[in-house]
Amino acid sequence: TVILVSLLLTILYLCLVDPILTMFGGTVNAETFQYSQEYFFYITLGIPFYMFGQAMNPIIRADGSPKFAMISTLAGAVVNLILDPIFIFGLKLGIAGAAIATGLSQIVGFCILLYMFVSGRTIADLRWKNASRHIGMYVRIIGSGLPSFFRQGLASVATIALNWMAAGYG
Repeated sequence: TVILVSLLLTILYLCLVDPILTMFGGTVNAETFQYSQEYFFYITLGIPFYMFGQAMNPIIRADGSPKFAMISTLAGAVVNLILDPIFIFGLKLGIAGAAIATGLSQIVGFCILLYMFVSGRTIADLRWKNASRHIGMYVRIIGSGLPSFFRQGLASVATIALNWMAAGYG
């Protein structure tokens, strides 16, 4: 499900680049807009890997492997720290290099988490036939995720508002 939703979001974001960037304040001037478009394109390509990591990491933690979950997160961060200067300055890719480095770091985290599931090191059996058929289970799951959803949503709204206000100053 996560992979399907992430692919749909990727397609949607790629089709709506300009309206999304405008909403987030990326159209301050032509140069900012061009940088925003470059960065957004490459970051959007990494959405499936990012979403898989965000969905699977808590499962691995809950499965009794918090160190492995932390390793996947740290590995991605370290790869990003190493690749950023190489891509931005060494390969002279600028903002696109930063986005590519971020995308590659998400792929590294994805590969580590995927290895955990494929190797059978987790007790989670994530097959459709094992999904609960009881609506009450889904209501509880959604209910437990709503506070985080609203917190993230409000943080996004605050970021949009801040960008709009900052746009007035160039």
